[in-house]
Amino acid sequence: MAVTPQQAVDAANDAYGRHPGYRALHAKGTLLKGTFTATQQAAVLSRAAHFQGDPVPVTVRVSNGSGHPRSPDYAPDVRGLAVKMYLPDGSRTDIVAQSAPRFPIRTPEAFLEMLRATSPSPAAAWRMPLFLLRHPEAIPCLPANLSALAPPASYATIPYYAVHAYLFLDGQGGSRYVRYSLHPEAGQARLGPRRARRGGRDYLQEEIRERVQRGPVRFMLELQIAAPGDAVDDPRSHWPASRERVSAGTLEITELDTSRERDGDVLVFDPTRVTDGIELSDDPVLRFRPQAYSDSVARRTAS
Repeated sequence: MAVTPQQAVDAANDAYGRHPGYRALHAKGTLLKGTFTATQQAAVLSRAAHFQGDPVPVTVRVSNGSGHPRSPDYAPDVRGLAVKMYLPDGSRTDIVAQSAPRFPIRTPEAFLEMLRATSPSPAAAWRMPLFLLRHPEAIPCLPANLSALAPPASYATIPYYAVHAYLFLDGQGGSRYVRYSLHPEAGQARLGPRRARRGGRDYLQEEIRERVQRGPVRFMLELQIAAPGDAVDDPRSHWPASRERVSAGTLEITELDTSRERDGDVLVFDPTRVTDGIELSDDPVLRFRPQAYSDSVARRTAS
């Protein structure tokens, strides 16, 4: 039986509780703003407006994966980096990325099972082994993903991965599938559990605010280009490291964004919000995500 968006959001709420006004997942985060400036290589790959070289303004949200808005920043967790780009014609396009480099399942139904299996409860002791028994294809993803749960020194010192593939269309009729990743200019740094705890429950939120006051935070947007035969509709698929990679531009975060998510403003980062020059793959998880977001928004904004 196909999973519904309501069931997916219910599972997140069951795991982390219902918190009016907050997202079902990635509930705790910080909004920032800056610009994205593409490289010439990006313009060759896609005719999309934000890849033509002129800086475009962006809203960025860094977050913890938990659905609890008071989750401690030192807890092992997936971290998120979401980017909304404001295009010259008034439209928008989004990139949604996470610190875990591998996505262990390929369907919304399996995602629901995984969410229930990994929810912080005593039942996880038996649910997770049962999930892996039912989905052994998820096991190869565990080592890289588990290491990515370690608390970072900053949201600015870890890479982020957009696990879905997108079809890039260039100006000459060519096309190729790509995946995004974002790499920190500051380098990578993580903390041990004790040191992270000493930072306090909100050390990541506090640190990123202080960091952007000192100067810009930058990430390089990298594209990995699929080769013929690479699976592009399966978020579990791991393309070989030998695949071509292209530096597509610089995300520069310059200040806090205090103008959004106030007085009823609802900000949604949607990985299916694309623009001319970029098309979605047939990845079933990618196609399902906006439906779940819509249900989450309805609950988040309910009076």
